[in-house]
Amino acid sequence: MTTTTVWNPATEEVIAEVPAFTQDQVREAIALSHSAQQKWRRLPLAERQLFLYKIAELVDANVEELAQLESQDVGKPIRSARAEVASVASCFRYYAGAIDKVHGDTITLDEGISFTFHEPLGVVAVITPWNFPLPIASWNIAPALAAGNSVIVKPASMTPLSTVRLGQLVDEISPIEGLFQVVTGSGSSVGATLLDDPRVHKISFTGSTEVGQSILRASADTFKHVTLELGGKSANLIFEDADVSAAAQAAPWAVFDNSGQDCCARSRVLVQRKVLDDFIDGFVEATKKLRIGDPSLIESDLGPLVSAEHRASVQSFLEPQLDYVYKGDAFQEKGFWLAPHIVLDKEGTSKAATDEIFGPVAVIIPFDTEAEAIEIANNSIYGLSGSIWTKDVARSLRVARALESGTLSVNSNSSIRVQTPFGGMKQSGMGRELGLEGLLGFTELKTVFVKTVD
Repeated sequence: MTTTTVWNPATEEVIAEVPAFTQDQVREAIALSHSAQQKWRRLPLAERQLFLYKIAELVDANVEELAQLESQDVGKPIRSARAEVASVASCFRYYAGAIDKVHGDTITLDEGISFTFHEPLGVVAVITPWNFPLPIASWNIAPALAAGNSVIVKPASMTPLSTVRLGQLVDEISPIEGLFQVVTGSGSSVGATLLDDPRVHKISFTGSTEVGQSILRASADTFKHVTLELGGKSANLIFEDADVSAAAQAAPWAVFDNSGQDCCARSRVLVQRKVLDDFIDGFVEATKKLRIGDPSLIESDLGPLVSAEHRASVQSFLEPQLDYVYKGDAFQEKGFWLAPHIVLDKEGTSKAATDEIFGPVAVIIPFDTEAEAIEIANNSIYGLSGSIWTKDVARSLRVARALESGTLSVNSNSSIRVQTPFGGMKQSGMGRELGLEGLLGFTELKTVFVKTVD
């Protein structure tokens, strides 16, 4: 079997070789998954719940190992990696508890009664990104299993280690062989095989909008269910009546966390002109406090970008003619380092202001009126997340309803909670992850009519 090389982006050292599955091996995994799902769906609810609870306990017992793997192949600061792995355990616990909370409807008719049932889809394929490998995998594995499906995960080739290890750990406690499998390799081979096989009934993909579009087109051949969580260019709206100091202090983490490699990053910062200078001062001051350094150290806030190629892509947005209000100092050692940059774009028309960068670059765009802020925020092909900072409750609701975005926060930059649905509008994707809606997305609705009147 050929292998794929995994690099540490902080040191540029090879840290692992993982198998590159052949198309035949992927098809064998699909066959095993299909057989496992037929057994899994027939297990009592209590047994299925117990298995998901056991996975949560397993993750808790191996937090440090999984976090170290996540830190090494993503370049993620260890403090963040530990928190993210802990969230994986919480995700499995939530969906273990949700297994027996999936209800249908009873519909009374003149001639009888109809019932609706949420049936499992069958084999589900989950294709995960390189920026949050294990958390995003869990957002799909847990609800898919809870709904009665079997799962095959293909992690990103650059960052597979934590997902591979999770698969090995779950194998040791799985009640059914092949219920949860991890297949590694390229998207063009492994991913395409999962997409083309009619025995796979759903693809859940997180990644770029361009790849998501190709998956959507290809899924039509076998009429697969598809959930797509794609790109973003989220807006962070700061109105003049907001707590400007709090908004400025929170803004760096909203865009620079994970070195900006986050589809939810609030990389467009829209500020009402009256408080523009105060906000910029606070934003720059707070950004200077972020510590860039060795991801293995607990004091590091930001690590490197994931690869040399990705760093070059991000740097292409840092055009010399831009109005920079802050340029950070990069960590000067081996690795793919890039410090935070803050740009002021009074027209909001630069490439940095309109395109997804996926790196530590924030663009501040001033506005005068509420209507103008909404227009600027909605002037994007994306609509994933965003924030509204204001003390006016009516304004917060009014603006939230007007913004073309799937996940919004008021006086907060938080996007993700396992209990609430997450997903985007426009070219940020389709379908929802997390919450009960995420579980229902792994089911097919069935209606059964019972005639009661002769």
